[in-house]
Amino acid sequence: MPLVLNPIWLWLVLLSVFIGGFTGKLEAVTTGAFQSAKDAVMTIALPLVGVFALWLGIMRLAELAGVVKVLARVLRPITTRLFPDVPPDHPAVGSMTMNIAANMLGIGNAATPLGLRAMRDLEKLNRFPGTATNAMCTFLAINTGSVQLIPATAVAILAVAGSKNPTAIIGSAFLATLCSSAVGLIAVKFFEKLPAYRLPAASQATPVEERPVKEEAVDAAEAEEEARPVSPGGKWLLRLYWLAMLLIFLTLAFPDWCNRLLAVLELPFQFPPLSAEMARMGLVSRMVSALAILAVPVMVSFFPLYAWLRGIKVYEEFVEGAKEGFGVATRIIPYLVAILVAVRMFRDAGGIQLLARILGPVLEKIGFPVDLLPLVLVRPLSGGASTAVFTDIVKTFGPDSMNSLIAATIMGSTETTFYVIAVYFGSVGIQRSRHAVPAGLLADLAGVIAAVIVCRLMFA
Repeated sequence: MPLVLNPIWLWLVLLSVFIGGFTGKLEAVTTGAFQSAKDAVMTIALPLVGVFALWLGIMRLAELAGVVKVLARVLRPITTRLFPDVPPDHPAVGSMTMNIAANMLGIGNAATPLGLRAMRDLEKLNRFPGTATNAMCTFLAINTGSVQLIPATAVAILAVAGSKNPTAIIGSAFLATLCSSAVGLIAVKFFEKLPAYRLPAASQATPVEERPVKEEAVDAAEAEEEARPVSPGGKWLLRLYWLAMLLIFLTLAFPDWCNRLLAVLELPFQFPPLSAEMARMGLVSRMVSALAILAVPVMVSFFPLYAWLRGIKVYEEFVEGAKEGFGVATRIIPYLVAILVAVRMFRDAGGIQLLARILGPVLEKIGFPVDLLPLVLVRPLSGGASTAVFTDIVKTFGPDSMNSLIAATIMGSTETTFYVIAVYFGSVGIQRSRHAVPAGLLADLAGVIAAVIVCRLMFA
């Protein structure tokens, strides 16, 4: 558990016991603690083994084929400013970029393994083992800022509840998440210069070249250097591949147009029509949604294809990378148990409701919807709990109410900060998180404030 989370975790547990004792909910607190410990392992960590294995295997192929290095080179003008301590061509840049892209498209199953891979790459540059570097804190701030093009979960819940226009919150969530991301980046760059958050003295640093390097990393570098250039025939195969992906994209985003073309050509084939949810989207939203659907299949197929065309033994190397999946999942189990148990105990004891009653009168005076306070308090702690609270808000006030629209925008512009920090830092053994927590919480606060303002301007 990172150092800054120590007092937070302790007070969550202590307050859970005190509040539960005075409200007669100690039994629920006990049951919740054991249930959340079980869920951390059986529901989250173990199922993630397969997901981690898949993405770490794919990422190894991308690295061996040189895709990650090319991506890092393309984005050098941006990354050198955001991460000045990371060499421009380092694999960490490509890993972080792919994680951010997955987050923007709402591909949670891919974003987390890619983020953990990025943390591992950043740890290789860490001269202070056990302490988060400036680059790690900046990367976490970007993650907690949670830039999303389409908040898929919020849109889906509104659609299921019968909203007339469930995609209306796409614009509001995007504007709010831009605010949260900007505040998170400004905060993390400001905090890293403060004396309280400075890195240890240079005399305590461990030179990177003297730190033990895994044989696996050396093998990967050697294999990348030995990869042969793509042959002319291979380049034509890649062109055909991307042409096929473009056609699939068009059938996903504009199936009606494609079906008309098939009818003109008198071909006995029809593409499936748009889903009801996508049919209600605007043109740009529909294209982004189609891109999100296609993103995972493209990564899973293109990286192995490109690696094979460069002479890499794709099956063997994929398996080699996938072996890391179990190790990563088991390393994050203690951190998952710690954070989930504390959050569940506090929630089952009635701590969230108590805070809502205390802060309610103050928030009413400044115009904040008091009914949304439980969501705001739960959101940084637990993704599952915040989804449940959001669903209850939609059922209570209706899917097209102002409260529901603001809540959906909050869901799309904030992140489960404590969960993300515990898992990401836990995967590489970071004990001192420095300014990652305050920067992440400021980003969440900015997202909440922006959500209220933007929704009142857009939907009033």
